[in-house]
This record gives sequence, C-alpha cells and structure tokens, in this order.
Amino acid sequence: MRIATWNVNSLKARLPRVELWLAEVAPDIVCLQETKLADEAFPTMAFAALGYEAVHHGEGRWNGVAILSRYGIEGVVDGFATGIEADAEARLLSATCGGLRVVTVYVPNGRSLGHPMYQHKLGWLGRLRRHLDALASPDQDVVVCGDFNVAPEDRDVWDPVACHGGTHVSEAERAALAEVAEWGLVDVLRRRHQEGRLFTWWDYRAGNFHKHLGMRIDLLLASLPLAERLSWILIDRNARKGKLPSDHAPVVAEFTEPADSSGG
Repeated sequence: MRIATWNVNSLKARLPRVELWLAEVAPDIVCLQETKLADEAFPTMAFAALGYEAVHHGEGRWNGVAILSRYGIEGVVDGFATGIEADAEARLLSATCGGLRVVTVYVPNGRSLGHPMYQHKLGWLGRLRRHLDALASPDQDVVVCGDFNVAPEDRDVWDPVACHGGTHVSEAERAALAEVAEWGLVDVLRRRHQEGRLFTWWDYRAGNFHKHLGMRIDLLLASLPLAERLSWILIDRNARKGKLPSDHAPVVAEFTEPADSSGG
C-alpha cells in the first residue's frame, strides 16, 4: 500500500503535473491540500481516468483538501467530527479507504506570533486531537497526513536561529503538534531517517529550493500498527522541480499489508 501527501498549491494550476506524477509514482492513496477549488470544480473524472475514486472538501479560492483512493472511499467526514466546533474553512477531510482510516489536513498558517490567527491555529490543532478521538482508535490502521504548517524540531528547518521568533517553529505550536501525535501517531519519516535537513517546503523566492533553504512541515503520521509495517518513505524532490511547481514536495510511503489481510 503506497500512500502520499502533497500540498499542490492550486490544483487548477498544477493538474497536468499531478496527473503525470500519479502515473509515474502510482500511489494507492493520495491526500491533497490547498486545492483552491470549489467542490463542483474538482476534476473527479480526470482522477477516475487514472483509476482513483476521489472525495473533495473545498471552498473556492482558498484551502481545499482531497483524498484519492484505489481502494474505494467510504465513511467520509467533511471537517471536524460531530460535537466539535466546526471550521469555516475547508481544511480537514477524513474517509476510510480499504480498511485504512485516512485524514488529510491543511493546518492554518498562524500568520505571526500574537496574531489572532496564531491562537486559532493552536485551537485548531487541539480540535484535531479531539477529532481523532471521535474518529478511530490508535490500535487501528490510521494515517493523518498533510501540511501541518509546523516544523516539529529544529533539525526540520534550514536555520533554527534565523527561524526563531516566527510561526511554524514556536514552542506552543510544537507542543500542540506533539499533543496530536500523542493520540498514538508516529512520524514515520523520522522513524526511518534520523538525519537532519530533510525538507518538504521551500519558498519560491531567492532560489531557496536550489539552496536547500526549506522546512519540513508536510508530515505523514501513522498509527503504531501501520507504522510498524513501513517499507520505505521519501520526499519526492523531483516533483518540486521544473515548470510551475508547487512550493511543496510530496511525501510518499509504502507499507506492507497486515499479515492476516488475506483472511487466512
């Protein structure tokens, strides 16, 4: 089972690249963020032609999340689970794909420390933790992935000193992200690759991608039963190259099926 997450930064602008990437990489389940499309504009048929069932939660010019699956899609939840304060923006989508509970997230940016949106970001992450409580159990196969807009550790940014005092690296954001992970999730890239300077986002300006001045803010978090079946995981930097790329690179991981998946 190959799972990917990618902030495409406008699916309308990036669709030909996404289609080519899907054909080349052949993920089974894909979580997309920042589609910037309304639901009626989502290219469902284009993905169907590539063998994917798709579900989308969008609002138009901003945000937007989607799940593509070759294993079918059921149990769809747009936004937070019932009983949790709703989000006015399209930043969260959950579904079950072939027995795997999939959650795609696009966490608010936060803008700046002290800004009202920064407090909103912290509260949003707290609601995500409660959403997981309502959605599934840590002993099930669960993947929560997307653009978290938080670099978990100093080694996940190009220069901790230069980034100090800004969003994405503050103590409160990292604590809120850790609280989400404490539900029972494993950062599988760091479980497999301990070395630093692994980034998923690079500013378009000043040639930062080629200078390798980035952040690792796109995460693939898996419940322990799923994480223990990780075969490999990588950041697909090639998808960040070329003409009109997203400023994010996809994260792709492959997991083996459960030992009893055949029912034997």
